[in-house]
Amino acid sequence: MLRPAILGLFLACAVSLSSSAVILENGMPVLWVHTAGQLSDLPVQNDILNPDPWHFLHRMSLYRLMIAATDPFMGSMGTNATDSPIWGLPLQLGWMLTSGRLADPTGASTCGLQTGDTMCISTESWWSCVNYFVSALPFLSAAKQGFMGDGLQVQMQVPEGVLDYCTTYADCLSRYPDAMGKWDAFFQGLKAAADSPLPENEKKDSLLGLYWEAQMASTHASAACNARQSHFSAIELSFAQNWLNSAEYVSAAHFQSNLANSAMFITPLPSRILKEDDQAPNIADLSTEENHSLSIFSWMSRANTLLGGRLVTMWRGAMCSVTTREKGREMLGQLLLDPTFATTTFLSIVTGMATSC
Repeated sequence: MLRPAILGLFLACAVSLSSSAVILENGMPVLWVHTAGQLSDLPVQNDILNPDPWHFLHRMSLYRLMIAATDPFMGSMGTNATDSPIWGLPLQLGWMLTSGRLADPTGASTCGLQTGDTMCISTESWWSCVNYFVSALPFLSAAKQGFMGDGLQVQMQVPEGVLDYCTTYADCLSRYPDAMGKWDAFFQGLKAAADSPLPENEKKDSLLGLYWEAQMASTHASAACNARQSHFSAIELSFAQNWLNSAEYVSAAHFQSNLANSAMFITPLPSRILKEDDQAPNIADLSTEENHSLSIFSWMSRANTLLGGRLVTMWRGAMCSVTTREKGREMLGQLLLDPTFATTTFLSIVTGMATSC
């Protein structure tokens, strides 16, 4: 693992040289090459694996180890080494790092700041907290299901005095049974798929369904992080809520969040924390693509509210088959990435798809 000074230099360059979020470095998630490639690269205490998820490289290492352990079971996802849906998570974490969302928002420390430890992940950041539920929890589940070797025990480190994060499989299962149960089901499903007689496209769709059920369960469990929202502006919080809500659409469509697909959707996300006077699509220091994505997130939220929650309901209803989910994934890409794709077109197509199911 690199020295803090070198890592800090990388982050300073990443922030200063780009107007959009930096999530890739030589085609891989940021700082990927410096993460743990094997379990023995992480700390062990009393024969218990003891990663520190409040250090960026440790948390990113959880993803690298999960991807490596599950890849032999991901054949239905495609022939590329980066086709696993888990790849979306390290890209998301990298975006949070380079956009400053993992730093201490309270001002009480320099954790995660350019003037402090740039690899520090703050326990006080809402973004850090929400991400914990899709990093530490799935890793603990994967270890429990035997993907890291038989009988491996894991306990996450936590700063002294911080008590509201679960650190072991048993602890997380007790506090968040639905989320842990859904992650267990996904990892068990991976093993079962190896002997499944289903066609590859149906097997893929089924596994993606299990994966997104686990992701959504973790998202719902992350409501435990809500007290940390008070450290951010109302504009940032609105974006954060819209960002969470967007998962309802990608999950229902069984989005294959591999490296290439995820990069397209994460790159247009705002490259800095939003301020009170930021109004998309007219935020001068954000790119056209970032302004567009913020506008679309806001439109989807407003439309769903005006329809009394029926847009999400209609979307879920429309995603009723392998074929419609494929169409849904294509439409989401057009909506978020193509400024010429009208929101009214999206709404009319969704309505038509829902009634045909």
